[in-house]
Amino acid sequence: MTNSEIIEKTIAFVRETLKGAEGGHDWFHIQRVFNNTLLIAKDEQVDVLVVSLAALLHDIADAKFHDGDETIGPKMAEEFLRSISVADEVTSHVKKIIENISFKNSLTAEKRFASKELKVVQDADRLDAMGAIGIARAFNYGGYKGRELYNPEIAPNPDMTKEAYKKSNGPTINHFYEKLLLLKDKMNTKTGKQLAEQRHQFMLNYLARFFEEWNGQV
Repeated sequence: MTNSEIIEKTIAFVRETLKGAEGGHDWFHIQRVFNNTLLIAKDEQVDVLVVSLAALLHDIADAKFHDGDETIGPKMAEEFLRSISVADEVTSHVKKIIENISFKNSLTAEKRFASKELKVVQDADRLDAMGAIGIARAFNYGGYKGRELYNPEIAPNPDMTKEAYKKSNGPTINHFYEKLLLLKDKMNTKTGKQLAEQRHQFMLNYLARFFEEWNGQV
């Protein structure tokens, strides 16, 4: 099977699996991360098949929709890739990327897996949590979870541990300070850093306007 055929089969699998998914973690999120990955990979010396498959499969079973179980997604991805006879070394690398890509795993001091391919896909995923799309996704998920838009009495905590972050159910505006605004300085690649600057500034502009309207200033 050619690489393009492997990718086509993976796209079909992901689209079918994520039918009806929450709007911030649906097929269109995967598609955007896939496109971001290919864009960033142009300037990086990486295995394009590995980054493509990791981008497509990184949220096949996001832990927050499976009672916090972080093993389901990597296992599903591995089983699928084996079912279409993808090489063991590619399958193993993709699984490790999925196990290590999430923001919450950057909140622990534990030494984790690292590769150039992980850095590319991680940047691509983080970009989709920033800018106009990132804002839309944050409020969509907040609504899905029944969270407040904003509550001045609940201060954000940008220094959470991984476990505290996983259990957090604060207002959506707090999520900007606890994750989204922290992403710019966590980017790995030159292209990722450049794209993140613009999206970061857009979020700052949005928050400034949000608080002006909240406080009746405009």
